Amino acid sequence: MRSVLLAISAFTLSLPALAQEAPRLFPSRDVAVTYRVSGAGPMQEVTMAWAAAPRLMRVELPGMGYTIADFAGQKGFMVMQIPQPMVMDIPMAQAASHVRALESARFTKLGADRVAGVACTNWRHEGPQGSGTGCFTDDGVMLRSQGSAQGMQGALEALRVTYGPQEIARFQRPAGVPSMQMPGGMLPGLPPASMK
Repeated sequence: MRSVLLAISAFTLSLPALAQEAPRLFPSRDVAVTYRVSGAGPMQEVTMAWAAAPRLMRVELPGMGYTIADFAGQKGFMVMQIPQPMVMDIPMAQAASHVRALESARFTKLGADRVAGVACTNWRHEGPQGSGTGCFTDDGVMLRSQGSAQGMQGALEALRVTYGPQEIARFQRPAGVPSMQMPGGMLPGLPPASMK
């Protein structure tokens, strides 16, 4: 679980910084991608889906539930299915210090590649919090990402890429499910701001 959250965090927090260098880093059309994730635990498969127009992302968390990130509204929530359905708000402000550090990173274009049969361009980034590489399609789909930050390493690579309309109801907060705040006001798997 920790490796999944680290990989997701690395990707989502790098979007504002990379946007200055890459042609597009948020999908320009609806898409769902299944990734193989590796890091601090055993490899897992994770599916991420994007509703492009409203800038929404859904991440399926194996055996737990799913997370919704609203990039336009700068908010998010996690729906946990066990032991009973519950919605947990994710404070996006917790990530601000990561974003500021990545904005000062240096980026280098590495060249063309293919992942899961889809063409993409490799980029390398180096900054005060860590370094890594990512391969992005021209229409903004991340197909591979790997790197290290704060002594931890993680990677994800696309196994399947499926373009097509995403049902917007899948990105909305479920009605009638109890809500709670994230304990300590932080996303699991991320260090507190004071540790950066």
